[in-house]
Amino acid sequence: MNTNTVIGLLIPFAGTSLGSLMVFFMKNKMNERFEKLLMGFASGVMIAASVWSLLLPSIDMSEEQGNISWIPPAVGFLIGMLFLLVLDSLIPHLHLESDKPEGVKSNLKKTTMLVLAVTIHNIPEGMAVGITFAGAMLNNSRITLSGAFALAIGIAIQNFPEGAIVSMPMRSGGATKGKAFLYGVLSGIVEPFFGFITILLAGLITPVLPYMLSFAAGAMIYVVVEELIPEMQQGEHTNIGTIGVAFGFAIMMILDVALG
Repeated sequence: MNTNTVIGLLIPFAGTSLGSLMVFFMKNKMNERFEKLLMGFASGVMIAASVWSLLLPSIDMSEEQGNISWIPPAVGFLIGMLFLLVLDSLIPHLHLESDKPEGVKSNLKKTTMLVLAVTIHNIPEGMAVGITFAGAMLNNSRITLSGAFALAIGIAIQNFPEGAIVSMPMRSGGATKGKAFLYGVLSGIVEPFFGFITILLAGLITPVLPYMLSFAAGAMIYVVVEELIPEMQQGEHTNIGTIGVAFGFAIMMILDVALG
């Protein structure tokens, strides 16, 4: 694995860590409107990344391999959705602004389950970055190194607010600033790990690249539809979250088109 790939895998993790640092500079409770804006922004980035960085390259690569162009993207997408559904059903976790844990019953602390909720979000993001760098390493014409970096940067931008969304509620719940920061960082450490695993798998079986690209897209869309958008639409100021979606989508699209 070359230096560019290592740096690329660490960029999203750096975004989460920097976001978690906000616990040292912001008040104990995040402003509700700002929180909804950040959730919307993260949703927009993930939707755009799923289309431009994952599904469209998957379709193009399927055609190059002589396959029916829509089969690998559709199959991979649905399996990715199913994969996140299984994780969501099994891993005990708790969403922001909710007092009802999901997944199997456990005696885990509320803070731990909050971290696990964001960790589930970060798994498909790490896989998405990993598979794009795998495509670039294999000199695939549909995925360039600059395009892979564009995705990593886009994910890092949306990870910044996610890091804050993890650490700030923990601080307001009574955790020390240091502990809240640590939990925020730990929620993002799965991204480089799953990115590395994805690269290994893609390198061993090159023909599955279209499936893996769309798999990551399906997993990310699951997170957006199942968790981010419903949380964003609760209570008041829901239009602010919608504005966040628009800006997140536009920025990720620009990054991918300009650098890809």
